[in-house]
Formats: sequence, C-alpha cells, structure tokens
Amino acid sequence: MTALIMKMGRRKRIALVAHDNKKADLLDWARFNRGLLEKHELWATGTTGLLLKKELGLEVNVLQSGPLGGDQQVGARIAEGQIDFLIFFWDPLEAQPHDPDVKALLRIAVVWNIPVACDRASADFIISSPLMMEEYSRQVPDYSDYRSRRLKLE
Repeated sequence: MTALIMKMGRRKRIALVAHDNKKADLLDWARFNRGLLEKHELWATGTTGLLLKKELGLEVNVLQSGPLGGDQQVGARIAEGQIDFLIFFWDPLEAQPHDPDVKALLRIAVVWNIPVACDRASADFIISSPLMMEEYSRQVPDYSDYRSRRLKLE
C-alpha cells in the first residue's frame, strides 16, 4: 500500500480525553504543560473539556461526553484530518459502559497514523518532542484502493 503525506502545522490540534478516574491526573498534567498547550488548538470530550477550560483558562472546543458520543466525535475529526494527536488518559482497571467506543477511537487513531498517548509518561514524551513546535509530515496509508473496491452483491 502506498502512503500519502498529511501535513501538521506548527499549531497542533490536540484532543484531550480522560476517564473519570483519570481526570485529576490529566488536569495536573495539563496545568504543568499549560504554557505549551496554549500555543495549540485544544479539543476535549464533555466534562474533561469543561474542567480544562475552568482550570487552565484556555479556549477548549468541548464535544459531547464520551459515553454520549464524544469519543466518536473525536474519532470522526481524526478521520477528517481535523485532529493531529490524541491524549487519552484511560482507566485500564475500570470497565466502561462505552468500551466499544473507546476501542474504536484508538483504532481510528492508528488507522490515520496520529500520535496517541494513553498515560502521563507517553504524553510527556510526545509534548516535549521538538516536533511539537514544527511542521510535520505524517505518512498515512493511501486507502483509495479500499474505497474503490467492487463489492459483490449476492
């Protein structure tokens, strides 16, 4: 499969998501990184977004709560090329009523080859990368063959 190049500008579009038991950790991380986050466009699901707006005093585009479709909204924006990377502090020890949505969101992030951080250490490495403040060309598989395949109808 050939690859296409998708450009990320210097100003990244970052999605921030956290399960209930991880919201405090994400807020602490975001406070510590506020100076860097303010240089980028922020997106977040429901309560996480409202908490980030209040705590950081930054503009955050708030979507629906995860269980109400917010995870799917983030996934759609990734597929449309409107989100450059995902920071998702998910709780691996707590079953979520929307686990299929969570899995779908992570799958879409991999399909479109965007960076994903699922914990604080990964988020620290991504956000401290020199690539955060530069343009970046990411390779995305060329799905045109998949899109143009002929379906056999029985």
